[in-house]
Amino acid sequence: MSLPRVLAIPAAVVVILTVVGAWIDGSDSASVASGDGGPAVTAPIVDVAGDDVAPAGDGPSSTVAPASTVAPTTTSCTSVVHIGDSTSVGLISEDFIEDPANRIDAQYRRVGVTDPRMEISGARSIVETVGDQLNARESAEAIKATGYEGCWVLAMGTTDTANVAVGSPTGLPERIDRMLSVIGDDPIMWVTVKTLDVDGAWSNTNMQGWNQTLTEAQARYPNIEVYDWAAVAQDDWFQDDNIHYTSAGYTERARLIADALVTAYPAGS
Repeated sequence: MSLPRVLAIPAAVVVILTVVGAWIDGSDSASVASGDGGPAVTAPIVDVAGDDVAPAGDGPSSTVAPASTVAPTTTSCTSVVHIGDSTSVGLISEDFIEDPANRIDAQYRRVGVTDPRMEISGARSIVETVGDQLNARESAEAIKATGYEGCWVLAMGTTDTANVAVGSPTGLPERIDRMLSVIGDDPIMWVTVKTLDVDGAWSNTNMQGWNQTLTEAQARYPNIEVYDWAAVAQDDWFQDDNIHYTSAGYTERARLIADALVTAYPAGS
């Protein structure tokens, strides 16, 4: 049931951070209520091929080929909370993904999640807030307060990394610690981050620092599985701002995140 292991602020600073987040990461907030999807998709049954029964008296009575190995197609996570910043807004937006079947909530249902809950807002970080929206930690607190016990997909880190780069005193490891202090030992799949910027607060060098910090956090939190989106995200999936994705990029992001959840927490494990 494990994915490969690759795989507070002064007022003046808050103003700067929220302005930076709203300008660069300023997609409209979006939310999709939880809902029951269709039945879980089951893995196909594969017949054992090549059975060979020898005639009586001629050596061993029978030789049977080993059963075929079938990769899992569903996850053990029947409930999933997806918390994301603006790099997730397009995953649920008809402006980017016209076909509802290709959006992230439907993709989660495709792999067996019957209760996907989308908690997505533009400019969201774990610490800072923009306007009256909840930050990621506060959003998780609100969900846990309802008694939720299930899986989490955290597509967070892009805005957090930029905020630290422009002077936030809350560092990268502490931000991860704050999320885990709320979520506890529930299963988590955390998605790595990537941009195409070469310098500045949003540079991909900074994003790689976040990804390294996330990998190191696994030693403290064995319930974190890391999906290395940064390793598979193609440059032509990015918009001209070098941070957000095109329609094709968001469609692939939705599909691949759902598939990664199967690998992280496969059904029957």
